Amino acid sequence: MITAEQKPLKEIIEYISPYDRILLVGCNECVTVCAAGGRKEVGLLASALHLNCLKQGKTIDIKEITLERQCDPEYVEELVSEIDRADAVLSMACGCGVQTIAERYKDKPVFPAVNTKFMGASESQGIWAERCQGCGDCLLGITGGICPVSRCSKHLLNGPCGGTSNSMCEISPDVDCAWCLIWERLKALGMEKRYEEIMEAKDWRPAGGGGPRKIIREDLSL
Repeated sequence: MITAEQKPLKEIIEYISPYDRILLVGCNECVTVCAAGGRKEVGLLASALHLNCLKQGKTIDIKEITLERQCDPEYVEELVSEIDRADAVLSMACGCGVQTIAERYKDKPVFPAVNTKFMGASESQGIWAERCQGCGDCLLGITGGICPVSRCSKHLLNGPCGGTSNSMCEISPDVDCAWCLIWERLKALGMEKRYEEIMEAKDWRPAGGGGPRKIIREDLSL
């Protein structure tokens, strides 16, 4: 899933300070799972903004709404009934959601309330770790289901560097060496020979080197 963290309150306040009527929009997908922008977080942020205004002797009108998905035009259309009464939109979705709203409602300023971080998985309660960079040419079938692009600090594709120590990365004793993990996984599967196969230089164009990426499914297009 796409992970995110709420921006510092000071930054959010600076975005919306020129406006009196704010439409605060959450998203019921990824940012809800990582507790950054779901219905609960919308309520908490609205309360914090109201409290700040009270301290400043100001008033602010905040309308709270949480969409099923902000990255889908179908759901963004639900804002039509609320958009006219707002001076600005504050989105608690990932960058995709912010841009989708901005593209649909071009006459309204749309500001992000969260910082989009990475595609990750849950390690334990309250902890998410990066697992994918969306490189467009997945290697997981070769590397035992462990991604060297996102999990190796140097994105190495043919084994560990010389900085590995006790199966940990040289950048930190808390970071696993991705290639040690790959080796242990392949060995457990009886697929050690795959470790000896030399990968060709990776074509990074599918990762965005050729400009913004797009998936087109003609069978689903109207």
